[in-house]
This record gives sequence, structure tokens and C-alpha cells, in this order.
Amino acid sequence: MILIIHIRIHTYVSMSSSRKVVELFYDVVSPYSWLAFEVLCRYRNVWNIELKFKPAYLAGVMHGSGNRPPGMVPNKFHYMTTDLKRLSNYFGVHLSPPSNAFEAMFEKGTLNAMRFVTAVAEKEKEGDMLVERVSRELWKRIWSTDQDITQPASLTEAGLKAGLSANEVEEILTLSKSQPIKDKLKSVTEEALEHKCFGFPCTVCYVNGKTEVFFGSDRFELMAYCIGEKWVGPQPANPTAKM
Repeated sequence: MILIIHIRIHTYVSMSSSRKVVELFYDVVSPYSWLAFEVLCRYRNVWNIELKFKPAYLAGVMHGSGNRPPGMVPNKFHYMTTDLKRLSNYFGVHLSPPSNAFEAMFEKGTLNAMRFVTAVAEKEKEGDMLVERVSRELWKRIWSTDQDITQPASLTEAGLKAGLSANEVEEILTLSKSQPIKDKLKSVTEEALEHKCFGFPCTVCYVNGKTEVFFGSDRFELMAYCIGEKWVGPQPANPTAKM
């Protein structure tokens, strides 16, 4: 019996240590980040990967890399609105741009929201279930139901829907305004820039001592090839789904 237990533990450790680490740098202001987020969540138990969420601040990455948001270029902004409709069906994610996307993305922004997510991540010492749920609720608000994500009441509602208690939400709201959380968000944003990110989503894969960086939500087939996994479309539970 002792021998069997030892073998099982050894096997589990061996399998765990061989998992490929995949980091997703994202900001809920980015609808394309939502698509990448959902795909990686679906594949976390299909591919042999350890998925790590890296909530960061897209505006900081754009500024630090010298890039311009697509929404600031009229033709790109027009294309994006059409593109998101197609991608919504293809990825199986209910995307519906806010009535005033420019205001939501560039005037209101997501600094408070991303500090809130960062505070959730800091408070959640083990696992990332709450970070996943809170991020998803914030994406739904801005990119599905056209709701605010800048005010404390809005963040509170998202936190409650994600499964946090009222006391936990209040504690996280307070934490999100603290200097350590502000510094943490800035640090992760700088980490993204160190990977030469110029926008989100930015996915960083660590395989056999090598780092592979992928931008966008349309590089999963290439990503799978590079990390030795199989891509069967954005909905692995329905691999026949095609564009």
C-alpha cells in the first residue's frame, strides 16, 4: 500500500511538472482579450498547460510601446465593429459593443477595473477561480450588456455576480485603492512590455526553456504547433465549428 501511494504521488508530480506554462496578459477594455481568455479557459484541461492570468493595463502598454489603439484610427475602428460580430459567432462569446465604444474605451477606461481585478488576484492566494469569474463579469458588462465598469457600485455588482460576498467586495474595493495594488498593476504592465508586447491579448508560452510570445486572438493554431498541442477550433467541445 505504501509503495502504491508513493508511485501515485510520484506520477502526479511528474505530470504536473511537465505542464507548459501559459500566461495571458489582458485588460477587460479589449474585446479580443475576452476571446483569447475564453479560448484558453476552454483549453486549460484539453492541452497540457498551466494557465496563469496576468491582469494588466492596456493603456500603459500602448504608451510604453509607442502603439496606437485601433479605435483611434477611423478605418480600423470601423473594421473592428464588423469583425467583432463575426468573431462573436465563431468563438461562441456574446459580444455586443457598447453604444458609445469610444467613450467606454478611451474616455472612461479601465484603470479602476483592472486595479479591482489585481486586488482580487492578490487576495486569492490559491488558484484563480475568482479572477476568472470577476474578469468575465467585467467583460460582460462592457462588451455584452453595455454597462459601466468604472464606478464602485458597478465593480460591486460584478464582484457579487462572480461569487464574492458583500464583505469581500468591500474589502477588495478598499484594497484596489492601495499603493501596493497600484504598484502591482504597474509591475505586471511593465512585465508585458519586457516581453515586447504592444497590445492585448498577449500570450506568453514557456516550453522547453524557450519563450514564445503571441499577440491577438487569432494565433491559436500557430501557438498549438509551437507548444506541441492540437488545435481543434475555438470551441474544443464542438471541434466541427468552422468560420
